[in-house]
Amino acid sequence: MTSSILDTLRNQQTASLIGPLAKPADEALLDEWLASGVAFASSNQHLTDRYYQAVRELFDCIAPAADDTPILHEGGIYHGCWLESTGTINAEILTRFLPSITTATFSAFAKYQRADGLFPYKLTPQGAGFSQIQLVSPLARSVWNHYRLNGLEKTWLDSMFSAMARYDTWLATYRDTLGTGAVEAFSTYDTGHDLSSRFWHVPDSPFGNDPTRCDPDNPILPFIAPDLTANIACQRDYLGRMALALGQDNRAWNTKADASRAALFAQCFDDEDQFFYDRDRHGRPVRVQSDVLLRVLACEIGTSGQFRTALERYLLNTAKFFAKFPLTSIALDDPRFDPNFAQNSWAGPSNFLTLIRTPHAFEHHGHHTELTWIMQPTLAALFEADRFPQTLNPFTGAAGFTEKYSPSILTMLDFIERLSGILPRPDGAVWFTSVLPKPVLHRHETWETAYARTIGGVRFELLNTQDGGEIYRNGQLLCRFPAGVRVELDRSGDLRGATALTARGVEGILWYAGQNIDLALSANASLKWRENQWTEDPGPGLVLPQYQ
Repeated sequence: MTSSILDTLRNQQTASLIGPLAKPADEALLDEWLASGVAFASSNQHLTDRYYQAVRELFDCIAPAADDTPILHEGGIYHGCWLESTGTINAEILTRFLPSITTATFSAFAKYQRADGLFPYKLTPQGAGFSQIQLVSPLARSVWNHYRLNGLEKTWLDSMFSAMARYDTWLATYRDTLGTGAVEAFSTYDTGHDLSSRFWHVPDSPFGNDPTRCDPDNPILPFIAPDLTANIACQRDYLGRMALALGQDNRAWNTKADASRAALFAQCFDDEDQFFYDRDRHGRPVRVQSDVLLRVLACEIGTSGQFRTALERYLLNTAKFFAKFPLTSIALDDPRFDPNFAQNSWAGPSNFLTLIRTPHAFEHHGHHTELTWIMQPTLAALFEADRFPQTLNPFTGAAGFTEKYSPSILTMLDFIERLSGILPRPDGAVWFTSVLPKPVLHRHETWETAYARTIGGVRFELLNTQDGGEIYRNGQLLCRFPAGVRVELDRSGDLRGATALTARGVEGILWYAGQNIDLALSANASLKWRENQWTEDPGPGLVLPQYQ
């Protein structure tokens, strides 16, 4: 079994598995995919087939929008590219597979920036849209990670930096009408939270479809919005990093970022609930517990202790967001929770735009093990589905609204790499992870896997079985390690460390380049390999699922 999966991977004809291309422009996408060397095989042929279906349908989501340059589209019923998702976190993940499309996608928003500094919230075949802001994932973080991962030219970084700096000025000018230092929502669509009870009795669009105007007759607007404010705090942090890389002073950006975080906690954080709420214009918290919490945390907000509390009380709580197929968009115990997953709804169902943003929050605070509890059921649902939807039924995992939706396609590609694949990081590290995907419903099964990727001209392969992982470099065995471990190498294959991704912890032997190295790790703990010995980082410990 072991050798046959690796042989299958090595003998694959990737182009044939992806299948017939839908349009002539896909030939360039196929060439770029093949250049990445990314390939996947499983002992379950259906998993292999679903993987390459995802790649094929990802190509379908890449096309021109406002001009003739192909960029990433949202997919499904959404014909275009949205800044909150396609133009940020989705493109950030795409950079590991098709970096040229990521560059084009980010650049398109700068190209169509309005003269006053406003970015379009979407780019479609009908042109650029400016009727709202629609922010969630910080663009600057996505741009920075793309720049570092691919070693892009500083001239490109400089152009994006200048555009984002102008947008920061626009937001400070028009979206702080109450003078709190935070960022305000004038409508539901400003955060993309369609149908969410967070925005009941609030218009979907800004007044007159003008993003600078708030409905003067609405009794509760504007909302001081935690996710919008967190976005800008994180955005300013990364603009500071860019400033340094470009030889500029970063102190002004750091000061602005600190001010945004202070405003976020002063205006939106409830000490008793340990939750972030909108605050209406009368100073009252809008006490709807939604995935706004995950959005804030994914912007690198808060301490490790605050993140642990968020896990215990909310994200891993089965009465709140930790459904059988997590994470729900409204807390399960909220009487306004509506699980209807057959529409574009943030009123209850699990949304793939939540799931695709989740790893950054968990990994930022070192909770790699708990993240697997979210990735596993998500992958199981996608493997069973007949399409790539926007939503999941949080109780059954059934596929919901729309199809060929790029966030769910990229979630599957991303989660496979994080659990059982080879994932290059912006800091030069490469993750090799040995956690087998598995079904959530019915009988226990074992799905062994093999994965490949070319990095800097080096061909890496990872074989995963029940016993653990084997890493091959240019066809030669380089490392063998126990199941439930993530091994970190540099891009040439030198050992950098190991992390435990299983609740039971790990004890065993890591074999690397002819040397047996003892491993003893508790969940989320890491070892760093320096001067031929381990240095231990105990990590944050493990947070168990909660029931109330």
